Amino acid sequence: MAAADPAPPPPDRVRIVLADAARARRAGQVRTELAEQSGVGEALLTGLMRAQLGLALRLALVVAVGLGGLPLLFVVAPAVAEASLFGVTLPWLLLGLVAYPFLFVVGATYVWLSERTEREFAELVDRKKT
Repeated sequence: MAAADPAPPPPDRVRIVLADAARARRAGQVRTELAEQSGVGEALLTGLMRAQLGLALRLALVVAVGLGGLPLLFVVAPAVAEASLFGVTLPWLLLGLVAYPFLFVVGATYVWLSERTEREFAELVDRKKT
């Protein structure tokens, strides 16, 4: 006589909470409002675009003051314009060498802050779901 096969293990238990179902419904509503550009979705996207524009303008001001202020510095303080380091005048060093790392740092800062703003927007949309 053949031995009986052991019974298969019972399926894992799943806990169902009504709040989870409601959260999923609201998540779809927010995404639908964004996709359809309803009043709420349009307000959310406008807020994101304004935040991005504000960030871009602030960093453009940093670049304008940082690089645009150098010629003013050279006019106001001629001794600075005539100073030399390693046989090269300071204006050439600042505008020829220091400007590029400065622009790289400002650009990297913009990307980092922009991505942070987008993450906060995504978290806001996810919070709207709950």
